[in-house]
Amino acid sequence: MPGLANIYKYQKTTIALILTSCILYIWFAYYLERTEGLKLIFLYTALFVLGFQILKTSGFYTSPSLSTSFRILVIASILFRFLFLFAIPNLSQDFYRFIWDGQMLLEGFNPYLNTPDHIIKRETSIPLANELHNGMGVLNASHYSNYPPLNQLCFVIGNLFPGNSILSSVVGMRLIIIAADIGTLYFGKKLLEALKLPPSRIFWYILNPFIIIELTGNLHFESVMIFFLVWSLYLLHSGKWKWAAMAFACSVSVKLIPLIFLPLFFWWFNSNSVSDKNDTNNIKIPAFAGITKLIGFYSIIGVTTLVFFLPFFSMEFVTNYSKTIGLWFGDFEFNASIYYILRAIGYTITGYNEIAVIGKILPVISVLIILGFSFLRKNNSIPKLSKSILLVFTIYLFLSTTVHPWYIATLVMLCIFTNYRYPLVWSLVIALSYLSYLGIGTTDKSENLWIIAFEYIIVFSVFIWELTQKKKDCQFN
Repeated sequence: MPGLANIYKYQKTTIALILTSCILYIWFAYYLERTEGLKLIFLYTALFVLGFQILKTSGFYTSPSLSTSFRILVIASILFRFLFLFAIPNLSQDFYRFIWDGQMLLEGFNPYLNTPDHIIKRETSIPLANELHNGMGVLNASHYSNYPPLNQLCFVIGNLFPGNSILSSVVGMRLIIIAADIGTLYFGKKLLEALKLPPSRIFWYILNPFIIIELTGNLHFESVMIFFLVWSLYLLHSGKWKWAAMAFACSVSVKLIPLIFLPLFFWWFNSNSVSDKNDTNNIKIPAFAGITKLIGFYSIIGVTTLVFFLPFFSMEFVTNYSKTIGLWFGDFEFNASIYYILRAIGYTITGYNEIAVIGKILPVISVLIILGFSFLRKNNSIPKLSKSILLVFTIYLFLSTTVHPWYIATLVMLCIFTNYRYPLVWSLVIALSYLSYLGIGTTDKSENLWIIAFEYIIVFSVFIWELTQKKKDCQFN
């Protein structure tokens, strides 16, 4: 193993880039105000350029056998995350609600049955209740929690971190997110190696400034959901489908999004080419056996998820939770693409915002597309399955009324198992949505649709270009 002197000799450019990135990450975490849009874009873009150069100069991208380069990239990835450890998130206020839900559970309240507005109106022993209530904003405070049980457990664990302050809870939750990313690094690299794909691809996710800033920095638990999803895919590839189902259920119990991927597993169990990965004789599975395993896979996911929800279950919970989830499809609008075009057409025809109608039609279209990918494409390998999940979730986001930046983190992870790179481009230009959110270019702090249009022109252009390329993912089809 080369000593520190040799590491510096051969990796001094990479180390210099890492140190420069550290300075910019500290600047971003501790000295950037949410309203400083131009500074945000400058830092964000600079970190992307530096991240690309770190990967390029390390040598691991071109020579995956270089263990020293791999260690340097891993250390840099973890270091960048720990630089945010004591920073209060500056681009999102959702963390106030995370702390609130964790405190409610510790005090014996059910976050699915009590809104912050209800609790704050009566005497409560929740620490820092007024500060948390004011910080989360009117929208969050007036609705029941929509975060699934394992996410709630993360909130509780975060609140158990020593100290009785907002910062101590932030540190506790951030450590969970960092641990999840380390797990994703481990299983993601192992899965890439098992698929005989370049292991360096894992750093497109782990070193991506978007992932570091949005998940570790802004405390979004997509990192935990993605960890369980990647672990599930690794177990599935290894033939351990029962354990894969349990890991997938954990992913669902952090964020509900993976539920829309379930139909895509149909051909994994029902293709004639599918066999038990633990069977050295590679014996083909009869069709009925595939159906049986598929039902078993879905049953384990369903039962495990229900067990997680069971401590909170009541008819009132079902009513509140379904209404809260429904709000995301019928009431909220942010950084949308196709929906905004349809909304403009609706305004032209009727003079009103037709979100109530459009918000019901677009999910139906998404379901039909998911079913098409499920039954018309044989998703019987991890690359094929990842490609289908990637495209299905992309179309789902294109048709959504609300696309917060952290939603695309799953796309960034999945693309490493395919030859599609548009999620990486999107992870760069998604920062433009913050300019729109700040009302830059408008007089009433509303979204600037020109900025949104510019973002999606870039994303759609790369997406369509990649779709139309001949021989795309040909080695997997």
